[in-house]
Amino acid sequence: MSRIDFAFGAGDRLRMACQVAGKQYLAGRRLVVYTQDPARLAKFDQLLWGFEATAFVPHVHVDDALASVTPVLLTSQPPLPPEPGASGAPCWLLNLDLQCPPGAERFERVLEIVSGHDEDKLAARNRWREYQAAGHTLHAHDVSASAPKR
Repeated sequence: MSRIDFAFGAGDRLRMACQVAGKQYLAGRRLVVYTQDPARLAKFDQLLWGFEATAFVPHVHVDDALASVTPVLLTSQPPLPPEPGASGAPCWLLNLDLQCPPGAERFERVLEIVSGHDEDKLAARNRWREYQAAGHTLHAHDVSASAPKR
């Protein structure tokens, strides 16, 4: 089963997701970012281009011709882990959907970011229960002290 890490208390879920994607890229890890909501995925895509003045996170959609050589892949389709990158590290999944991603067990690790918004917290509680029932290893992290409010 997969390890599922929930980061609770994010001031801005998508901005923190950008930071996570940047951190994974700098660590040499491949990352699939999933949400079935095309508008949310498009907003995240746009944020990745300018969430920090000096940051650049190479990313494309999974169906792009450069997907095999790009570290961060975006998808609104059921996510599949690509081949490990140059570092050999397995690919992780960053879930930006309000539901559990289909096929989460195919990833070594799934990252969940939860804001303080009521809808987001309720959806996260439901995902937590679903992951738990499926037998995944769950970890909770309070990021509210380090999360800038936006």
